[in-house]
Amino acid sequence: MLLILIIFILILYFGIRFYVKYQSPEYKGAVGESIVSSYLTELPKDEYKVFNNVYLRVKDASIQIDHLIVSIYGIFVIETKNYTGWIFGGDNQKYWTQVIYNNKYKFKNPIKQNSSHINILKYILSEYNLKYFSIIVFTGTAELKRINSLTPVIYETQLFHYLLRSNEEKIINYSQMEGIASKIQENILQDEDINQKHINNIYKRKYEKNQKINSLICPKCNGSLVVRNGSYGKFYGCTNYPKCRFTSNY
Repeated sequence: MLLILIIFILILYFGIRFYVKYQSPEYKGAVGESIVSSYLTELPKDEYKVFNNVYLRVKDASIQIDHLIVSIYGIFVIETKNYTGWIFGGDNQKYWTQVIYNNKYKFKNPIKQNSSHINILKYILSEYNLKYFSIIVFTGTAELKRINSLTPVIYETQLFHYLLRSNEEKIINYSQMEGIASKIQENILQDEDINQKHINNIYKRKYEKNQKINSLICPKCNGSLVVRNGSYGKFYGCTNYPKCRFTSNY
């Protein structure tokens, strides 16, 4: 009887661990990135240099980019989302919405995420005059229901053909492409525990941002935060408006 109980407990324990692992955002994200990576292997090697899941050094911090493509046609920056349900969102929204059986969930606007990645790439590659393309790719069983965006938001099955349709004008030659790829390689962080360090950096920046907001200091420009009245009630706004448009909940 005791043996059966022990076996039952072990099965339950490993079952829960298995479920938690394969339902975690990290695992789902890795699966989505792996699917997109497999599509990118088909791109012509003499026209495209592909980097998957790269961590780039930015001063004393780091950023993670799902897929970065250096090509003779420009730089393609791809943000991958492995989701289910219906997806709603737009360019200027802070959060997008995922709907599953009438339950709504919020997640960060992937277009804004990718925009920050591109800005950092422009800083790293400032010596080059390049064209940047932002692409948001959804894998899994998600349905893109109402997406109001000038940025391409597509399914993974559309990605390969989208990239090939974008090769209308050559911006650089093969030698320049190799030089840019080398420059990116120089800034890639190679630490074995880089993923954990990157997560720690995110939490550190978030903590520092919240500390400033709690002290009524604008985390964007270090101006002062003051109470303002808007159409939806009170909120905190930066005194350097309109130069700085940071706002926070009251």
